[in-house]
Amino acid sequence: MNENFGVRLQEHVRERGPLCVGIDPSRELIESWGRNDDVESLEYFSLAVLEAILDTVAVIKPQVAFFERFGSEGLRVLERVMSDARDAHVMIIADAKRGDVASTNVGYAQAWLDDASLLRSDAVTVSPYLGIDSLAPLLDQAQSSQRGVFVLAATSNAEGRIIQGAHTRHNESVEDFVLGAVRARNANFEALGPFGAVLGATRDRPSFDLTTMRGPFLVPGVGFQGASPENVARIFDRCTPGTVLPSVSRAILQAGPERSALRDAARRWRDDLSQVLT
Repeated sequence: MNENFGVRLQEHVRERGPLCVGIDPSRELIESWGRNDDVESLEYFSLAVLEAILDTVAVIKPQVAFFERFGSEGLRVLERVMSDARDAHVMIIADAKRGDVASTNVGYAQAWLDDASLLRSDAVTVSPYLGIDSLAPLLDQAQSSQRGVFVLAATSNAEGRIIQGAHTRHNESVEDFVLGAVRARNANFEALGPFGAVLGATRDRPSFDLTTMRGPFLVPGVGFQGASPENVARIFDRCTPGTVLPSVSRAILQAGPERSALRDAARRWRDDLSQVLT
């Protein structure tokens, strides 16, 4: 990898479209496919989704929690999903939402962003609520390995706004503070930086000027949670083309288990999002 994550993601989105598909093998979804909730079904579900969408999407976003619940066997399945995606040149965002004190974040950085790890991803989601500075090991590892980090700023769940909309002692909202910190990290790069923000589509556009981010946005809340492609286009109006990555999960996964139905659902979402984001 010769270019940083932000540049590679932008190129991938321009080539394949702006859709990220969340691979979320929850008990509810696995059972809706008529299968038992076990490791065998976890693998069947995850690989069926991946196979169906490989030629359609720019990025997959496996939700790590749904693999971790099966322990080491679940992580083995996650490693297989990631390996197959890499072989198909589909980018991977590990939706792990890691974040701790700096010394612990060194371990998280090695797990998700180090070239030697079987769980290495193109980017990982992280939580900033133990302090932005505590994320330094993850941010530094991402930069050195040409990978990326998405920092939670304003998530798609309504209860998150109680904290994310609160104000600091300088009368700045927490979400604006986080967005500003990510922008500051990207300011060191000539083109797009490798550091992005998670900003849900089920909310209004923040007061922060999103056009100044110089990095990518991961946008949950599209589909099942109620946000439409038009909601995404309105929030991210005038943002740099190729930097907005809406994530759709249940609205596509519920179309399974037929591969053709999964593929058709992914293509519809890709085309609808491409129409409003280009």
